[in-house]
Amino acid sequence: MTETLESTLRAGYGFTDPAIVLGAALADGACIREPKVRLPLAMMTRHGVIAGATGTGKTKTLQLLTEQLSRAGVPVFVADIKGDLSGLAMPGEPGERVASRAADVGWTWTPEGVPVEFMSLSGSLGVQLRATVTEFGPLLLARALDLNDTQTSGLALLFRFADQAGLPILDIADLRSVLQHAASEPGKAALAEHGGVAPATVGVILRKLAEMETQGADRFFGEPQFDVRDLLGKTSDGRGVVTCLELSDVQDRPRLFSTAMMWLLAELYQNLPEAGDLDRPRLVFFFDEAHLLFADASRAFLEQVEQVVRLIRSKGVGIYFVTQTPRDIPDDILGQLGNRVQHALRAHTPDDEKDLRATVRTFPRTPHYDLEVTLTSLGVGEALVTGLDPRGVPTPVVAARLIPPSSRMGPLSQAELAEDIRQSDFTVAYGKSVDRESAREMLARRLAEPAQPAIGADSSPRGPGMSTAAKVGTAMVAALGTTVARSLGRELIRGVFGMLGAKPPRRTTRRRW
Repeated sequence: MTETLESTLRAGYGFTDPAIVLGAALADGACIREPKVRLPLAMMTRHGVIAGATGTGKTKTLQLLTEQLSRAGVPVFVADIKGDLSGLAMPGEPGERVASRAADVGWTWTPEGVPVEFMSLSGSLGVQLRATVTEFGPLLLARALDLNDTQTSGLALLFRFADQAGLPILDIADLRSVLQHAASEPGKAALAEHGGVAPATVGVILRKLAEMETQGADRFFGEPQFDVRDLLGKTSDGRGVVTCLELSDVQDRPRLFSTAMMWLLAELYQNLPEAGDLDRPRLVFFFDEAHLLFADASRAFLEQVEQVVRLIRSKGVGIYFVTQTPRDIPDDILGQLGNRVQHALRAHTPDDEKDLRATVRTFPRTPHYDLEVTLTSLGVGEALVTGLDPRGVPTPVVAARLIPPSSRMGPLSQAELAEDIRQSDFTVAYGKSVDRESAREMLARRLAEPAQPAIGADSSPRGPGMSTAAKVGTAMVAALGTTVARSLGRELIRGVFGMLGAKPPRRTTRRRW
């Protein structure tokens, strides 16, 4: 078996193109040290999945991939949900387990950290990541708020109204003002031509916003909005900068952080120019806990996700979903993932056995392994691997023992994290919030404006027989109409997820590395 597997390895993994090293193939529990099991850099934009049961080593796999991509000059985005990826910024610590693993796979281990920028949705564990409500779009916001289809439709209508009326909804306070206006008599008059929004729908959305504010998640919405092109940073010596989104303090808001990551991807899709086939990616994006993105998602939402995944490859971006089983990912999206790292699965229940059989069917056939047996017997830090070779041909399915990460396999201390944040270029660009005039102030001012005198006879719609509410509503419609007339003469165009289009880049600062 070993000789046959060795020839298969030479044929499938013997290429000389620049590549990410995963580890050494396993045969009867022993490592075949050469050739190493690798993923070509040029094929990293063909997307992928890292899967496996809890505790099987997915996070360490993500860590070693991130390190090597950074050293190869590829910027990386990672989401740190459990808080143990911050160690990427520091060299690893030598020890017996690291030395033994390195010796097994024939790897020269050197402790080395990578350049990391830390960001946070709350601002407590990294530089504050922000998006304006207007730019976030109605579909993603509805997902974050867990709205049903009717409520999502009402929210989309409010976005359309605000766009046409020139009302920038920058933060949650702005959105609340627009919602409260929609429930008022003047607002009902102004929204009549759009079809109106039911008071019950307005009430539900307001309650969801209050819940979000109670949990502190509203701090994600506001200005300055993060420019996703800042994810593409490199150091002066050519290493790719790793942007680490710290999420351990918002673990109880899975819909918020999963849609926030989807917003980043969609922004990349809309703002990056076409790149075609590159020798290495512009960016690799690791989407951790991917099942949270797809759970209970509407068909419209899934279609937009599929569109982004399908088309963003041409922008030079590779997406890697990290989850427990490939079944967490819809088939239309799973079929677009060319690189697979599958850690062990456990078959303790009938559902586990079903997941196991379904996972085996997603792999190419191999004469070297009984995949059902192999997947349940892999140790921690071992995985089934298949990818695409430099010609785009699937590589053989191989069980591999993975190399140990070079960076610290544990979190930074609070003092280390605080010092890194203090020195961050992102702190200069995004550390201080901005509160400019927006929908809340504009609505208050317009409602305070007196109604314009009618032209002509007393039979005018603004005549003395008209109710006060009707007069205010008419004045409001007139004021909003004037705003629209002063605009570019067209409503804002919204694309994927109801988001606005490409934006000019901000002025960047010099990096500290």
